[in-house]
Amino acid sequence: MALTLDDLRRDAATRSMFAPTTLQRALDRFGFVQADPIRAPARAQDLILRHRVRNYRAGDLERRYQSLDVDEGFFINYGFVSPPVDDLMHPRGGPVPWSRSAAQHVQKLLDFVRSRGAVHPREVDRHFSHGAVTNYWGGSSSATTHLLEAMHYRGLLRVVRRERGIRVYAVRDTEPTPSGRQRDAALDGLVDTVVGLYAPLPRASLSFVVRRLRYAAPQWRNSLPAALRRAQQRLAQTTLDGVTWFWPHEQPEAHDVPARLRLLAPFDPVVWDRRRFALLWGWEYRFEAYTPVNQRQRGYYALPLLWRNRVIGWANAAVKEARLEMNFGYASGSAPREPAFRRALEQEIVALHQFLALTARTLRASEHDDRCTLRRSPDAP
Repeated sequence: MALTLDDLRRDAATRSMFAPTTLQRALDRFGFVQADPIRAPARAQDLILRHRVRNYRAGDLERRYQSLDVDEGFFINYGFVSPPVDDLMHPRGGPVPWSRSAAQHVQKLLDFVRSRGAVHPREVDRHFSHGAVTNYWGGSSSATTHLLEAMHYRGLLRVVRRERGIRVYAVRDTEPTPSGRQRDAALDGLVDTVVGLYAPLPRASLSFVVRRLRYAAPQWRNSLPAALRRAQQRLAQTTLDGVTWFWPHEQPEAHDVPARLRLLAPFDPVVWDRRRFALLWGWEYRFEAYTPVNQRQRGYYALPLLWRNRVIGWANAAVKEARLEMNFGYASGSAPREPAFRRALEQEIVALHQFLALTARTLRASEHDDRCTLRRSPDAP
């Protein structure tokens, strides 16, 4: 049966919206969950997981991190990586991510971390006092912290927990570099991970995500063109309106889409690829947190609105003076008028306040068109 664009929309909207499960199983199924430090009204990783984990509350991933089989690390972006995906990337080779002058400190740092078991950057800095460097954002940061982050990326260290948001490191054991045949299998596995996350992918997006694997496996960056060619040969594909789409081998299912509405993180797999977003839903969505205020079209941290199998608009949400304030916008200019939408929107707002530990309050349907407010519980974290 020939696929239609609506089949691809349905697949894009439902592929990663699996039935809520445990946190560990959700992390295993994803393989990678992108992280972001902005909290508006919660961090991206929490906003992503709340739709896929039963009774998930903001901050659960960080609170339970030590008991989970997952690692912080860089894949195609920074986030949380399952052990099978992590094993495909490491040990990382290629050019070392530190200067020649810093290289003399690496072994000393490793020995110190190994002797302590787990260390906070402040503890390392007090011991070595390496000074300050300019970080990627143009500010000043501890040279020790900068080097620890580079060593973490390289695979010499792993994050064992966070203390008030600061990474605490331990030494990571490394394995020998894989052979050429193992390299190709590992790259194919990494490609399958990104395709599984973001499919169906148009050809240009497939090429883009494969190129981004240079961050996941810099030691094999010269082998990525061959990995892309292999992917284009083995993945399922179809061409619609001149655009070739790729997805894993299972055929997109023509199952019913429930009358559910979900507020998505800007980095949710459903909306992460902006090129695919425009092709499937007919309007452009941009992440505008770093856009000057007078140039923003959607808002500081606009959360896309997934209604059934279409992304129809966005919402901005923020906790101000113990209240959650929300406003909404719609690509068509107005919200759907059907009663099912209003009920679904109210249910999603109630679910959001539970996720954020807010006090429940009655919401009138008329509030949904423009803005609504929920009060935070005095004992909420």
